[in-house]
Amino acid sequence: MKENILRDKSLAFAVRVVNLCKFLMFEHKEYILSKQILRSGTSIGANICEASFGESKPDFIHKLAISQKEINETLYWLELLKLTSYITELQYESLNNEAIELLKLIISSIKTAKRNIINVK
Repeated sequence: MKENILRDKSLAFAVRVVNLCKFLMFEHKEYILSKQILRSGTSIGANICEASFGESKPDFIHKLAISQKEINETLYWLELLKLTSYITELQYESLNNEAIELLKLIISSIKTAKRNIINVK
């Protein structure tokens, strides 16, 4: 199978989010925020996988745009967790940096796909 950096990075990020949720539930007995970040943080990769089998270029772009929205929401939950002292500054920085790197890759992929549509016409 062909290497897919976006899929691999989103899966690795999802694993980190799942482990963060376990930490929040077991160490802090926090269930509401952990469910929110679990949903948005794992949805990123799921939509990237869906995009890989998009029915068309516009469908591919749409699925990546959903991933972009989900990662933006995840960034919000990370910041909230930091500001409410559920995670440390170090934990926040690590996850936030990884999320921003993933966001940049998604944005770049969307731009490339849009450019390819224009060039085909």
